[in-house]
Amino acid sequence: MRAVVIEGPGSIAVHELPDPTPGPGDVVVAVRAAGICGTDIHLLDGELPYDSYPIVPGHEFYGEVVATGADVDPAWLNRIVTVDPNMPCRACPECRRGRANLCERYEALGVTTDGAAAELVRVPSTLAYVLPPDVSDVGALLTEPLACAIHGVDMLPRHPQDRYLVYGAGTMGLMMSLLAADLTNEQVTVVELNPARRALAESFGFRAVASPDEIDPDARWETVVDCTGAVAAIEDGLGRVRRGGAFQCFGVADPAATIKVSPFDVYRDEITIVGSMAVQNSFDRASRLAQTWGDDKLGPLVTHGFALDEYSQAVDTFRGGTGLKIAIRPGGAS
Repeated sequence: MRAVVIEGPGSIAVHELPDPTPGPGDVVVAVRAAGICGTDIHLLDGELPYDSYPIVPGHEFYGEVVATGADVDPAWLNRIVTVDPNMPCRACPECRRGRANLCERYEALGVTTDGAAAELVRVPSTLAYVLPPDVSDVGALLTEPLACAIHGVDMLPRHPQDRYLVYGAGTMGLMMSLLAADLTNEQVTVVELNPARRALAESFGFRAVASPDEIDPDARWETVVDCTGAVAAIEDGLGRVRRGGAFQCFGVADPAATIKVSPFDVYRDEITIVGSMAVQNSFDRASRLAQTWGDDKLGPLVTHGFALDEYSQAVDTFRGGTGLKIAIRPGGAS
């Protein structure tokens, strides 16, 4: 099979690799589409605390089951599936207390073990979710990021009249904003520097602004979510939380980044600061919601398609901010 391989920080190529063979409990999936995520870029840049190289990236994907392990029901063959890429150990203290996304021996497809930027990928069948025959291509591709967004919302204290301020109108920022809009009758405000992304946010009905300077300096929100991972956005957002409100670090920041925060303000205003890591009890809900929303609602979030041989070009497009979700299609870019 052909696969994208990150050979080390800053080094990427397409190689011919042996086809994966399913082990006990595994299925092999012929990948129809895999998304590029900020995590893939951090992996390419050597910014994640994992020594995984060489590795095939790709943890957001769907495809067709083409082989099964000896102890897997053959009925899995030809099913269209999306896959939760996270592989917790189920034995460490965090797993045993029901926080598998915080597993002390964290493993994930496309992050610590070979993923789906390839023609074929081997996955545990327990992580595969069957999709309907008339599957929405966009919904299937976006199930994993939507599951992350749903977990992010799960982590927030919520009240029906809460107002949301979201930093970033990339794929994740728009998903968080769509979920927030489903939770409240209040308008969602989005801060986004990129004019094209700002226009898309407005097309969804959100109030989108180019910079925090355009916001009333006295305005405060019950819930502020950063989906950028940028220090400047996080520091600005923390200052815009209403007393008794919540701030969430949702975007993936550089592990070496630090922020300035007033502990007195957190104390005085009883501000809740919360993180959100990956997926936790949200993949099944995301699979259903992605198919319900389908191409009509999620279609605008997938803006580019590239073949495996064009992965470097896809990365450049991602870095350039000219699109949103970028799909890698092993069968071709169309």
